[in-house]
Amino acid sequence: MSEKILQNFLDETIGGFRSYKKLAEQAVAQVSDEDFFKTIDRESNNIATIAKHVGGNLHSRWSNFLTTDGEKADRNRDAEFVADGETRADVLRFWERGWATLFESLQNLKIEDLDKIVQIRGEDFTVVKAINRAAMHTASHVGQIQFLAKHLRGEKWETLSVPKNKSAEFNQYLSQKEDKGNYMEAARDFAGKDLK
Repeated sequence: MSEKILQNFLDETIGGFRSYKKLAEQAVAQVSDEDFFKTIDRESNNIATIAKHVGGNLHSRWSNFLTTDGEKADRNRDAEFVADGETRADVLRFWERGWATLFESLQNLKIEDLDKIVQIRGEDFTVVKAINRAAMHTASHVGQIQFLAKHLRGEKWETLSVPKNKSAEFNQYLSQKEDKGNYMEAARDFAGKDLK
């Protein structure tokens, strides 16, 4: 495979993670502190615990990514699903630590690292497979955060993607943009423009 394709993969991976982080943070910014910790039923996680879990997972998986198992011995995964006595700022610091670890590791990866083997809970993964696994896992939780924020905001929710019944207008908007950029960013830009 060409080096250009592999470098594109690394660059697009970083861009994709940045976009999902921003999506989650824009959803979180719309909820009150009370709603940040609100659980919609006994079996559900709230936004705070999902954010803690994402932060804990990313920190564990991406600390010393190429040289140590992704499930670190000092990680307390169960504690990630408890936010009693914590503030929103506490949780967001934990969230930021995980993302910072991820981005530092991804930015330090070289093309030749992509076919190396890393371990997660003793299981072997190629670096590419570990990256894809992390992206899918993180995206699923960002979707949960967005869903909960939208549910909790109700009619006050400000959409972060193409608004309902606006697909044709969005496609027209994209056709007129010289720099299409990232699809999710373009959709959020369009939604913000449409809401004003």
